[in-house]
Amino acid sequence: MNKTVELVNHWGQFEEQHPNGNIEDFCRHYLAHQQQKKTTGKLVGGVVPSLNSGLLLKIIGRISKLNMAYANLALEGSGLHQIEEFGILQTIKKEKNPKKTEVIYANLFELSSGTDMLNRLIQRGLIKEYADKEDKRSKRIELTPKGEKVAASCLIKIEKNASMLMNDLSNDDKALCIQLLKGVEIKFSELWQKHKGQEFDDIYDDLMSADQTNRNDR
Repeated sequence: MNKTVELVNHWGQFEEQHPNGNIEDFCRHYLAHQQQKKTTGKLVGGVVPSLNSGLLLKIIGRISKLNMAYANLALEGSGLHQIEEFGILQTIKKEKNPKKTEVIYANLFELSSGTDMLNRLIQRGLIKEYADKEDKRSKRIELTPKGEKVAASCLIKIEKNASMLMNDLSNDDKALCIQLLKGVEIKFSELWQKHKGQEFDDIYDDLMSADQTNRNDR
């Protein structure tokens, strides 16, 4: 069958099922329903959630844990003890001399655990802290020359780890995953601090009702 005709047929089937769908909706639908690559082994350790949202989050969570395990192997002997320390150094390098709290919250740490990690990096001579000239109650931090070297050498190791874990995905597949998931990361990275101290059911009701209102306004 001619590829153009095949595409038009797929579009016709999609339009019947989703009369209000647009081209972007069709592309996502088409890709999601293509024949999947054959895989072996048990998905998510054999326990597959019945809810697609739960399955997606479990896959993401397990990949995150696997990334941490392999990244920590890659960092052995580097001067860093865990992948979270790498994230902190890279944040400081990008922001030059940020406040301690900015680094902690940018890496999704609680204040106490983030402060402990920063203190350990200070003790190992990778970063230094000093008083904020404009706000004496705050501390700013920056990389030491030793920290600069460690951050640069570890970046190579972490990039190799990322390439290894995502090697089976094409660049287009990776770009699509980023496009689909980045909105979730942006949304909740901005919200999680505001939700501290609130009841989960209240958070759920507020967010779900707001999302429904936004859908109705489109």
